[in-house]
Amino acid sequence: MTASVYGHNLGRRLRSDQAPALTTRSLRSTELAVTECRNDAPEFGLSGSLPGEDAYLVSFKLRDYSQCECWEEGRPVITADVHSGATYLYDLRRDPRYVIDKPFHSVFFYLPRTALNAIGQQAGTRRVGDLAYQPGIGSDDDIVRHLSVSLLAGLHRPHEVNQLFVDHLLLAIGSHVIQAYGGLDVSGPVRGGLAAWQTRRACELLAADLEGKLSLQRLAAEFGLSTSHFSRAFRISTGLPPHRWLMQQRVSKAKQLLSDRRLPLSEVAIAAGFANQSHLTRVFSSIAGISPGAWRRESGSR
Repeated sequence: MTASVYGHNLGRRLRSDQAPALTTRSLRSTELAVTECRNDAPEFGLSGSLPGEDAYLVSFKLRDYSQCECWEEGRPVITADVHSGATYLYDLRRDPRYVIDKPFHSVFFYLPRTALNAIGQQAGTRRVGDLAYQPGIGSDDDIVRHLSVSLLAGLHRPHEVNQLFVDHLLLAIGSHVIQAYGGLDVSGPVRGGLAAWQTRRACELLAADLEGKLSLQRLAAEFGLSTSHFSRAFRISTGLPPHRWLMQQRVSKAKQLLSDRRLPLSEVAIAAGFANQSHLTRVFSSIAGISPGAWRRESGSR
């Protein structure tokens, strides 16, 4: 069986010792992943050959790389400057490689065609053909940039990431790639929200799993819905996507616990589903506009 091209399998071929990755699964249980690869002092040479499979890598560049010699199918095809902030596509059927002779830093999204087809199927569109791209030529893609930056914090602090957040963003990148580079409309028909009982049950399931281990796929399957349909309907019904609703519940739980001044913040953090006290402080402050300690002091003086 071919090793999927993300995480360590991708990092070692690019000579990146650190290659943290986050994954999710499509409707057909095919993995999608994001990997951060970086090498500040590389040795000269051609990158390792990638396993040939019907999949794409979508890469967001975080560092300029002048005169990059790109290869496909065993031969050089172009030498061009790679610019920080640009997005590049690689077809793994063509064995994409490049000459490593300078420091690099990139985010790579691993998108098998089976996963892209599953995402398209949920939106009621046809199968995905070849994606449109030119080897070694980048594009200015605001959505890939935004999603890459959003996922970087999770790649650096995976213990703080809830699976709903990873599912949401990786499925979003798949939908975007199908539309932007495959020419397919995956917006899907506009539907209403969840039924009242579905909204109540979905909120119960999320509230019972404040640590965020419940996947978007399992949550949607509870109601016999696709992940994209469930996410849209949940947002219509509650005003928030599932991962943001979960964060609000964590903060609400933390506020309840903070009323007991005997509880240290570290214990409040764990009991409310956060990884640690610093994680609590970052999320609480971003949502409540005040740190947990300050909120406790102010609530005590009311």
